[in-house]
Amino acid sequence: MSRFALITADADFEHRIRLAAASLPGALQTFQANFLPASIDDVFNQLVGEPIEVLILGPDLRSDDAFKFATAVDARHPHVSLIYAAQPTPDLALSAMRSGVRDLVIPTADSESLRSHLEQAAASATSRLAAAPPIGTIGDESEHAHGRIIAVMSPKGGVGKTTIATNIAVGLGKIAPMSVVIVDLDLQFGDVASALMLNPERTILDAASGPMDSLSLKTYLAPHPTNIYALCAPRNPADADKISPDGIAELIKHLAADFQYIIIDTSPGLGEHVLATLDQASDVVWVCGMDIPSVRGLKSGLEILNELHMLPEHRHVVLNMADRRTGITLQDVEATLGVPVDVVLPRSRSLPLSTNRGVPALQDGLRDPVVKGLRKLIDRFRPQWDNRDHKQLHRRADFQ
Repeated sequence: MSRFALITADADFEHRIRLAAASLPGALQTFQANFLPASIDDVFNQLVGEPIEVLILGPDLRSDDAFKFATAVDARHPHVSLIYAAQPTPDLALSAMRSGVRDLVIPTADSESLRSHLEQAAASATSRLAAAPPIGTIGDESEHAHGRIIAVMSPKGGVGKTTIATNIAVGLGKIAPMSVVIVDLDLQFGDVASALMLNPERTILDAASGPMDSLSLKTYLAPHPTNIYALCAPRNPADADKISPDGIAELIKHLAADFQYIIIDTSPGLGEHVLATLDQASDVVWVCGMDIPSVRGLKSGLEILNELHMLPEHRHVVLNMADRRTGITLQDVEATLGVPVDVVLPRSRSLPLSTNRGVPALQDGLRDPVVKGLRKLIDRFRPQWDNRDHKQLHRRADFQ
């Protein structure tokens, strides 16, 4: 089956491409960026699911960059059909042909016209792939097909971890619709189902003990109106003992092969299931309350995991329910932790209300200062091929 990938920050063009691809077999994965990475690996290493056949470059990408990128794709992945959205001229068409771009589409083309281009490009890719030697690029792509695994953690309970995890999932669902799954790994007392107002027929107990092929996995997931999926905790707390850490590790591995983002709402502490998650996580979001027990608990957790060499590559520290009236300052928290706080979420009356209603703040369109912080957190998980100075990744957070 065909699978498509799109790079653009043009929301209107993305919408028309989604309509065009909806009637074709295979999935569409999008990267919301108006520039291209220095290496094509930054794109291909983030692809998940079926091997890619068609790559579409949006009209907001510079032609010189697009053609340079196309040349690299054509050399490394010659079966992939590359489409560029640009107003065609004789000179542009010649440059496109020389670079390996297989087709040019008018940026204002309607979805039906775009569907025809996608269909032809997919058929062409299939033909080239069938004629390619058996030791080609598909095996290489499959090895790199791995979604971003984001573990949301806190050594202490009651700091708003589930609220933040569900909002991360909803926010990323706007970036990668139908390619986000949130997993409730608080196996005894998980609240993801209630936070999303879901009543799932099947839970993580079924998923961890059943077949884990792509088709079967989808049957365990509960769809949510925000274009995400949820894998909820068991209904009976006693069922937690039936789920092994190895089963969780295997489940996460299979989900990462089919989804662009996997958000895992862990249980408080550093139990076996949490450690099995950290062993595969690409990111960890540490949630800390603005109180001494929470800060000290997080400090201890960071020290233990550092000794075990189990800290994921990307760290994001979130100070939740921040309030100057607690007698603790942001500087006090950072000095105790020994790491900067990346995102500050101020104390909010609206956020607990949205959680109790089962409608996350980023779904509800809530107007509250805390929403700005949540969106800042979401931005940290966008495609990582920007040219920011890595020293600026952990800037000092602002707290008014």
